[in-house]
Amino acid sequence: MRSVSRVVGPAPSALRVVAVLVAAILAISFGSIFARLADAPGGVVAFWRMVFATALIAPAGLRGLRATPLTARNAWPAGLAGVLLAVHFATWLTSLEHTTVAASVALVSTMPIWVAALRLASGVPPTRGAAFGLVLAVGGGAAVGFGDLGAGRASLFGNALALVGAMAVAGYFLAGRRAQAAGLSTNAYALVAYGVASLVLLPLPALLGSSYLSWSASTWLWLVLIAVAPQLIGHGGLNWANRWVDPTLVATVALLEPLGAGLLAFALFAEQPGALVLAGAPVMLMGVALVIHHRRRDPPPVSSEPLEPSAGTPSGRGTRSDLLG
Repeated sequence: MRSVSRVVGPAPSALRVVAVLVAAILAISFGSIFARLADAPGGVVAFWRMVFATALIAPAGLRGLRATPLTARNAWPAGLAGVLLAVHFATWLTSLEHTTVAASVALVSTMPIWVAALRLASGVPPTRGAAFGLVLAVGGGAAVGFGDLGAGRASLFGNALALVGAMAVAGYFLAGRRAQAAGLSTNAYALVAYGVASLVLLPLPALLGSSYLSWSASTWLWLVLIAVAPQLIGHGGLNWANRWVDPTLVATVALLEPLGAGLLAFALFAEQPGALVLAGAPVMLMGVALVIHHRRRDPPPVSSEPLEPSAGTPSGRGTRSDLLG
């Protein structure tokens, strides 16, 4: 029977994409807050975050796999995305033990540069306006990250780990886009990627000499909330948006996380932002706006796999709105 190439899913409205991205940024901004309240080592938080996220996404993910099953074309990028997500958490969280938090976050905020570099290597350069926006956004993000950096010398090893974490999460976004373009629904892709990441992170607590289970009830509560908010809502929303919009745009919008986390820390912990934070935030926002305005408009992803209608939307073929490019 002849296969018919179709758009992966019904096209969402521009308003829906904006709403999902806003909710995702708000959710991932709570990640550092919940991690602090959990009072557990980063390796433990990373492992259980992925385990709980995998368990929570499993019902929807299994339904997604029945509608959009794994194939030779979509299994390998989904699995690769899971490995890269695990590498991101392992290297970034370990970097916090060797360098300052401000330096680590600033280096991880270079993720859009690596997304653009990987896309350039695959023959998809950013537009001139988007490239200028990327420079502004990354510069503003670095200012936010270094805003509270005190005197002292950051570890070269820790900084290198943070850079590896930025590269890994850039590859995670691009591999996830390829998996979904090859026919996997967002939920099916998330189940595979999160499950693979959980397996890769399984040895990390033991390697760090930490306990797997001996934690207080409050720690377990925050670990579950980390899986629900930053992972399912935050990363899930970014994965969904990544299916429809330029991945450089998704990665650049994710630069708003340091700003959101800083505002939450100020509200909850009375952490006063420094002058560089206040100066860098509007520059970062301006860069994000330029990337959105000057983004390269990709064609919608296509696949010969059957479609899985999204909840609350009509099934069938659709086209992107102007915002989605």
